[in-house]
Amino acid sequence: MPSDLQQVELDIPIEVIWDFIRDEDNWAPLVPGYIYHEKINDRQITWEFKSSLGIMKKKVNLLIDIKEWNEPTRVSFDLKRSNEKYIGEGYFEAKAINKNKTRITGFIDINASGTLGTLANSLFKTAIPKTTEEVAVAISSKLEEFKRRT
Repeated sequence: MPSDLQQVELDIPIEVIWDFIRDEDNWAPLVPGYIYHEKINDRQITWEFKSSLGIMKKKVNLLIDIKEWNEPTRVSFDLKRSNEKYIGEGYFEAKAINKNKTRITGFIDINASGTLGTLANSLFKTAIPKTTEEVAVAISSKLEEFKRRT
């Protein structure tokens, strides 16, 4: 399955990072191709975005199903599409290095199935690391702004 892990250290206290992460309105729009998201309940978020994988371009609707929420260190989730039971999983972790510095880690693992699953998975192998790096940079930047406002 295509996957990627991104890790970054920020000069931001873990509490500030968690205040940012706990509200999906802060980070959901930072994903490339973002269109819309909606919180269904405390454990589920729907997410719509444009996917562009080589020759495959389409609108994707995902359900993020939160499996674990351990504030202020970890949230893990499953990714589902409306026509499939499961396509992936991931997590976000924050670890305080000291009072004012935190290491954040993001991981995602996706497995496409169906007729074009093999093609999609080969495209994901290239696209996922690029996308997760873009998201990590965008979140880091937004966290710096968020820190200045708090």
